[in-house]
Order: sequence, then C-alpha cells, then structure tokens
Amino acid sequence: MPAQRSGNPRKKEQAVNLETLGLEIGNKPPQATDVEEAVLGAMLLEPSCVDLAMEELTPSCFYDPKHRMVFEAMSRLVTDHTSVDIITVSTELKAQGNLEAVGGTVVLANLSEKVGSAAHMEYYIKILKQKTIQRDLISASYDILRDSFDDSIKVDDLIDKAQSKVYDAIQSNVRREVQDIGSLINIAMADIQEMQGSTGLNGVPSGFLSIDRITMGWQKSDLIILAARPSVGKTAFSLNLARNAAVDHHMAVAFFSLEMSAIQLVKRLITSESGLPADKIKGGARLEDYEWEQLEYKLKALSKAPLYIDDTPGLPLMEFRTKAKNLVKNKGVRLIFVDYLQLMQGPSELKGMREQEVAAISRTLKATAKELDVPIIALSQLSRQAVQRQGGGGKPQLSDLRESGSIEQDADMVLFIHRPDFVGLSENPEDKEKTQIIIAKHRNGETCEIDMLFKSEQIKFVELDDSLDMRAGSMEIDSAMNTMTNNEFL
Repeated sequence: MPAQRSGNPRKKEQAVNLETLGLEIGNKPPQATDVEEAVLGAMLLEPSCVDLAMEELTPSCFYDPKHRMVFEAMSRLVTDHTSVDIITVSTELKAQGNLEAVGGTVVLANLSEKVGSAAHMEYYIKILKQKTIQRDLISASYDILRDSFDDSIKVDDLIDKAQSKVYDAIQSNVRREVQDIGSLINIAMADIQEMQGSTGLNGVPSGFLSIDRITMGWQKSDLIILAARPSVGKTAFSLNLARNAAVDHHMAVAFFSLEMSAIQLVKRLITSESGLPADKIKGGARLEDYEWEQLEYKLKALSKAPLYIDDTPGLPLMEFRTKAKNLVKNKGVRLIFVDYLQLMQGPSELKGMREQEVAAISRTLKATAKELDVPIIALSQLSRQAVQRQGGGGKPQLSDLRESGSIEQDADMVLFIHRPDFVGLSENPEDKEKTQIIIAKHRNGETCEIDMLFKSEQIKFVELDDSLDMRAGSMEIDSAMNTMTNNEFL
C-alpha cells in the first residue's frame, strides 16, 4: 500500500517508478523491447522509416532507457537536418556523452540487424503506442491512488485531477489524422444544409437581435470576455443574457458568481423580470397589493427556468472545472458565466505573480470551453486608463484589459460596455440611459458598436427598437392580470 503523502498537495509530484511499482504488484510494466529494437533498426536503414517514426513516436514510447537515448539522438539529428545512420547516430551519442551508456557502436550495429521488415513499421509503431498508453494509465492510476489516501486534498480536486490524468494519458498518445479538403467540404456542406432549416442561429441566443445578427448566437467552445469598469453594468448585462437563454429559450445556464451572493443575484433578476423599481425590491419602499400580484405573475417563468447559480467566493480553478463538467453532464448546461475572472484563484505556485496567474486562469477557461464544447462568458475588469485616456470618445480598447495580455489572446470574442455619461462625456439627462455594446474582437466575424439603453431602475438592457414597445408590452400584461383577477371573483 502506498504511503500517505504529507505536506502541500500541490507540490510537484515525483514521477512514478514503473519498475518499482511493477515489483510491488508482482507484474512487469507493459513493454516490447524487441519491437523497440526493430523500430530503431529500421530507422538506421530506411529514411522513410525515420519520417514515420518521428511523426508518431516520442521518447517516452521507448521503455528501455538505452533505446530512449538512441531515439533522442536521432531526433536531434532530424532537427539539425542531418541524415540518420550508424555513423551519425554514434557521433551524436558520443557528443552527448551517452555512447558508452547505450553499449557503444556494437549495439547500434546489432540494432540494424534486428529489423524484421521495414514494411511492418506502422504495425511496430502501433504496438509501441499501445504499450505507452498502458504505462501512462498505470502511472495515472497510481497517482490517483496515492492522492486518494491524502486527506488534505479536497474531493472535488481529487475527482478533477483523476479525470484529467486519465484523459491526458489517452490524449497524449492519440494523434488526429490529416484530413483532405474533400471530406472536410462534405462535413461543412452538411452543417450548412442543417443550418438552412433552422432559425438562422446556430449558437445560444443572447436575446438581443442586434447581437445575434453578428454572432449567430454564442458559439460552442468559445471564450467570450465581457469587460467594463466597475459599476457600469457587467453583472446586469450578463444576468440579462443568462435570463434570456434560460427563460425565453429554455436552455440550461450556469452562473458562477465570485463577487455577489446568490440571493443578491436573484433579487436583481426579480427586479429586471418584474419591471418594478429596484428600491421596492430592496425594501426601500412598500409594495402595493397589485404589485405583489404583478410580481408573482411575472416570476412564474423565471422560477421554472434551468438556471443554476454558484456563489463560492474565490473559486479555485480545479473546483470550477469539476463543477462545470458536472453541470454540463448532469444538467445539460449549454452556457456558462463567470463573474468575474480576476476573482478566481489561479494555481498556487503562481501566487504573487499576478500577471502569470491571470494568464493561467484565462487559458484554463478557454481550455474548459473547448473541452466541454460550450461557450463561456467571463466578466473582466478594465484598467483605469480606460477612463483617463484623452480622445477616442472615452471608449475602451483591448489594451485596457486588466492585469494580463493573455485575456485578449485567449478570447474568441471581447465585448465592452461603454456608457458616455459614466466617463463624463455627456451631462444631458436624456443621455443617461444610452449605452454601447462594443464588439472589439470577434475571431469568427465582424466587429461593431451596438447602441442600447440601460434601464438602471429595472437593471435591464434593452435595444433601441424594443424600448418603444416596452410600454405597450407592460399594458398587455397588466390587462392579462386584470382578466385573471376578475375571473377569480366569478
């Protein structure tokens, strides 16, 4: 039984010694040294075998340390555009001080005599890759077993690490084949044909027509950054987006709030959904009887919406990934929000190196979106220079993203919320509600500026065209409520 680890669980772990582990459990680690010899021998004799092996194999595919050193020497020769043969390999090994360690030139000569057939090279490579996957799975399993005995590791972290280790063990040895343009065109045409029969959106709808015309909905595996200065409306806008997807389109949405509590978020949703003034929802003014009825009527759809909120403060990356995976798998979540990126806990080894920590968080969010095949919308702060800059109408720029340039690099889309009155560019009371959603980066589409209005009392963003219909829509709902009330008395 492996000894329990002590100390910090995030310290760099020692590599598993497969020989020692094999002796402990009474088995030899998976290996095929005769096949390793055949592969190296074929590479010494046939240039075509060198290209094939270099494309498919890595040094870890060779179990015997001597064979691994020979392959590494061959890899350096290929990198230097030098032909591979007995003389060049022995010279390279000698230069690295490894010639005697592998047994000298006699061993290289013997390798060239142990080639079964160069025509069987692909089969030999397949065997070596299978043995490598087996060894990697054994190492991953041993690490999982060792961590499972360590009470200092949280169960959520343990599950995430276990999933990652097994996934990495498999994926590191699975290579995607090169695809010809003809087959890719057939797949693309099938997608186009399928989209022709749909409503035009092939992603998760935002609920705003002007945005959906540009994005075609939030696309799978995309990392979308929504950035603005504090108090401009990042959380309000993201809640509007979450509500539109969950209520109007019945798509499961997860919202990770690191700044506000779940109850605070729900009260904001209630305010924007009901249309009642925010001060009444907060208790600053009393609700009339008819307003209670209006509140209950308008919250029916929201209460049944597939919207899941997690308000863990300082959410660690490992925990976020585990929870996101479970929500996608068990709840069918199709859109994830993180409010906000700079409040997440990055890797412990990067504490004190803020830029690198934020870069690691950004990379993990993008990798998680790709792995789960769902869009992730992460909120982000902007630096002070966004409001101090002269010229440009005070509009934020990509360089204003706070603490790391990696955010801009990793993002598929970057959206800014710009309010002219907030940066002091307008003192006209009529301009107070005017807002722009700026699509500053769009990897798969155009960039643009979209004019909107922000109804601060209702914590709600509306498009300019919709604002004209809000009053009429409210009157229709009130009429429906009156009809319901009258029917109750009949």
